[in-house]
Amino acid sequence: SLLIGPCRDIQGAVCCYTKALKLSDSQADKAVLYRNRSACYLKLEEYSKAEADASKALDTDQSDVKARFRRAQAFQKLGRFDQAFLDAQRCAQLEPKNKAFQDLLRQLGAQIQQKVSAQLNSTDARVQQMFSLLLDPSTKESDRQKAAQNLVVLSRDEAGAEQIFRNDGVKLIQKLLQSKLEDVVLSALRTLVGLCTGHQSRTMAIVNELGMEQLCAVMGSGASSVSLAACHLLQVMFEALTEGMKREIRGKDEAILPEPSKELRAMLRHLLEMMPASNVSGPGRDSAINLLVKQVPRKSLKNPDNSLTLWVIDQGLKKILEVAGTVPEISEGPPLTDNSHMSCSVLLSKLYDDLKSDKERENFSKLCEEYVQQHFSRPGLDAKLRAIQTVSVLLQGPSDVGNRTLEMSGMMDAVISLCASEDVTHQQVAVEALIHAAGKAKRASFITANGVSLLKDLYKKSENDRIRVRALVGLCKLGSAGGTDFSMKQFAEGSTLKLAKQCRKWLCNETLPPASRRWSVEGLAYLTFDADVKEDLVEDKNALLAMFDLAKSEDKTVLFAVGSTLVNCTNSYDVEKPDPQMVELAKYAKQHVPEEHPKDAPSYVEKRLVKLLEAGVVSALVCMVKQESPALTEACRECIARVFLALVERQEDRGTVVAQGGGKALIPLASDNTDAGKIKAAQALAKITITSNPEIAFPGERIYEVVRPLASLLRLECTLLQNFEALMALTNLAGINDRLRQKIIKEKAVPKIEGYMFEEHDLVRASATECMCNLVLNTEVQKLYLATGNDRLKLLVLYSGEDDERLRKAAAGTLAMLTAEQPELCARIPGTTTHWLEIVQALLLSEIPDLRHRGVVIVQNMILAEKSLAEKLIESEALEILSVLAKGGEGTPDAVSKIAQNCLDKAMEYGIIRSREEKKKSSGTEP
Repeated sequence: SLLIGPCRDIQGAVCCYTKALKLSDSQADKAVLYRNRSACYLKLEEYSKAEADASKALDTDQSDVKARFRRAQAFQKLGRFDQAFLDAQRCAQLEPKNKAFQDLLRQLGAQIQQKVSAQLNSTDARVQQMFSLLLDPSTKESDRQKAAQNLVVLSRDEAGAEQIFRNDGVKLIQKLLQSKLEDVVLSALRTLVGLCTGHQSRTMAIVNELGMEQLCAVMGSGASSVSLAACHLLQVMFEALTEGMKREIRGKDEAILPEPSKELRAMLRHLLEMMPASNVSGPGRDSAINLLVKQVPRKSLKNPDNSLTLWVIDQGLKKILEVAGTVPEISEGPPLTDNSHMSCSVLLSKLYDDLKSDKERENFSKLCEEYVQQHFSRPGLDAKLRAIQTVSVLLQGPSDVGNRTLEMSGMMDAVISLCASEDVTHQQVAVEALIHAAGKAKRASFITANGVSLLKDLYKKSENDRIRVRALVGLCKLGSAGGTDFSMKQFAEGSTLKLAKQCRKWLCNETLPPASRRWSVEGLAYLTFDADVKEDLVEDKNALLAMFDLAKSEDKTVLFAVGSTLVNCTNSYDVEKPDPQMVELAKYAKQHVPEEHPKDAPSYVEKRLVKLLEAGVVSALVCMVKQESPALTEACRECIARVFLALVERQEDRGTVVAQGGGKALIPLASDNTDAGKIKAAQALAKITITSNPEIAFPGERIYEVVRPLASLLRLECTLLQNFEALMALTNLAGINDRLRQKIIKEKAVPKIEGYMFEEHDLVRASATECMCNLVLNTEVQKLYLATGNDRLKLLVLYSGEDDERLRKAAAGTLAMLTAEQPELCARIPGTTTHWLEIVQALLLSEIPDLRHRGVVIVQNMILAEKSLAEKLIESEALEILSVLAKGGEGTPDAVSKIAQNCLDKAMEYGIIRSREEKKKSSGTEP
């Protein structure tokens, strides 16, 4: 409609369409112009431009079959056959009888087949070449290693993986696993990862051919890198098998496969057998525990089937307790690492938490008690130490079970008496048990009465640093029993500061073994409930740097202690403010009232946050999140999420957090965490998304992963602030592109956003409406407004007349966009409310430029939509208002005056009003 006369040459037509695109304001007209220009580019053999224009046309109307056909033709010429096939298929669905579409589909089918055959042939040749190099004894070592690495790359491609598998690749890999060269073994394991990833049938075949015994032997070998790679392979195998079991409808290719539960049980049995085996290395055993932690307990408690957990408890609980009770210095038990006991605690805790009934929990407790009693009742000190060590591990894991074993006859007396032993190892085991026993305030008070003097003696008199640091932590733990309550301190004023000073001294002493330095962080985790200790710690940059270095080290057991210390320093724990009336009543009744330390005031906390950021806390937290260890428990993840939320509280600090990788680290924390931790991480993501450019903060595909955590904050269980921040963040994302809008719809966030449009709180209601303003650019959301029998449109019209400026802007903006994209909605506006005309006129008369602009766009859309609507508007005071607006201010006409003039011009075109010239002529002919 915007082109005058036919354009004979194609290049000329392109120029005409390009000019018309600059002149057109209508999205529908632009879509037609893009589609036509796409056809011209196809004829000019400029296929990339043809594809781009066809895509722009489809952005406006997904059902435009001509644009889709042209894009399919462009994709075909660009060699992107898969995308071309999808477009051609959609065209054929829309118009099944169209011969051109059917012909294109046939052509593309043949071209795809040809391309796959060519790829297979070239891949086959490369696989054969790699095999030849690896099997030939005369191959140079450097060439052999290159060939092994190339095999890994090939296995990551589906065609390559299939060729390796079909060419007896598993047998070759079996030989590679027996190599004495670490690089070759690593390449073999990584190739197997490529073969197994997401492929159930191949995984089952590989498990049966290689045998779990060999894979577990590789994982149990001395080299930690090989052990980790084997652990990753087994993790991939477990996932491939369990995903296959979850699939309700199995494809034709998989219909004949047996259920993989037999292979799964066999794999788990081998892992359990690794627990007490003396020929398995420490890192290998830790990897096996890690796999059990990940694979055995249910992923969701909604799943009623915990049979795997019950099977593992029945078959392997005593084997796990063998590891828990091992004291490396005195028994001939399996080799352990510094992380082994903590990993055992996590596994035992996970198994216990996965039990459904009191009967199941009672059985678990009895098995543990029997094991502890069996060793405790044996003659000889070594057996008693094994029992005490087991109790220690249980106290750190399923603490209810640990407490039951601790209360067994003679156990506590044995712990206290062994603390005074002259043997350092005996002392160490006993002191650690005492520390873990002091976990609850009730037990802490018992130990304060009985064990403090003992711990003080050990701390002051022991000549061994390992004992002194542990005794110090015991004192720290007992000294912090009052938590953040300033008035509930177990020790005299200043004692905690002295203990903390000694902890920092130990922490900075690099001549001490890492395990002893880790215990000093444990001490600080308890002492930093005291605000004076927090202040001293953040002032000591060397201590902070030493703590962050430990957090990045191989010793994963320090993670929770570091997380807890940082939560305390940043005050990111939850504190319930007591009701003032209840406080007065408590004082009157002489009940204890918690008191806050003056240095826990917000001004002090803010300064501490700045100092932590300067010391590099973000990089330490990012490293902690990356740790693949059972020690990175959900409780630990929650601590990290809380600290991140505190760090992004100030707007000016968010850029620093993002620049150091904080944004990337928060995404997994928002999905794999405690319920509270997920909310904290999601809120931190929301704060970053509000004030930073989301495309920079979360580059590439990562931006799409942010939507789900944000949508999770749109719940009644969350605070209004969390709702508000999530809506603001989603508004920013919805304004970026349609794929993000689609993602928001897919996460079922639209009904929630609509719900918040009715919220009583002004800011929440306005932010929800702003979010909807960006979402209505999506055709699916537009269809919600097109549907009859709802008040969506009415709500927008009424909100456009509210007093709240922010809400009016959002509602009027949404109305302006909707009426432009879907002109048929214009005719429904008069039916929404009898005050519609007053609301529109108020927008036109507003002193706020943004509201005037939105108002004049709505009027223009209505006038363009139907002549009858134009008549209703022009018959009202809107004519006079539009005439004034069309004159504009001084100087160049603004956007409002231009649109107002367009409205008047259209009204003249309809013949509703006459131009000045017509008025003059008619007045001249009158008698």
